Amino acid sequence: MAVDDDCKRRFLELKAKRTYRFVVFRIDEKQKQVVVERLGEPNLAYDDFAATLPADECRYCVYDFDFVTEEGCQKSKIFFIAWSPDTAKIRSKMLYASSKDRFKRELDGIQVELQATEPTEMGLDVIRGRAN
Repeated sequence: MAVDDDCKRRFLELKAKRTYRFVVFRIDEKQKQVVVERLGEPNLAYDDFAATLPADECRYCVYDFDFVTEEGCQKSKIFFIAWSPDTAKIRSKMLYASSKDRFKRELDGIQVELQATEPTEMGLDVIRGRAN
């Protein structure tokens, strides 16, 4: 599975310039490559991000999570989320699962990885817990 150059460019903009809060990627089966589906503005909240994910289709996502440590320091972690809902087609789940590691290697700087099959597995409480 190829990775569109725009995927890498948008990820770098999120990581280095903080241009986006999140980037949602999908596999374009006709082009046989991962492409950018949606970009989230920096002012959007986690709920806005979660609402963009389709209930019955797989996606890859990168989310820039800001938090404050117990010592009061402002920090940020970049999450890679493999969204693979139970209701997605088997073929789609297999395609996303088999392409994930290759795609993830293209995105240098991911700090935390999550695999989610339902919204509660990637809820804000889970994100907070994995950030620390």
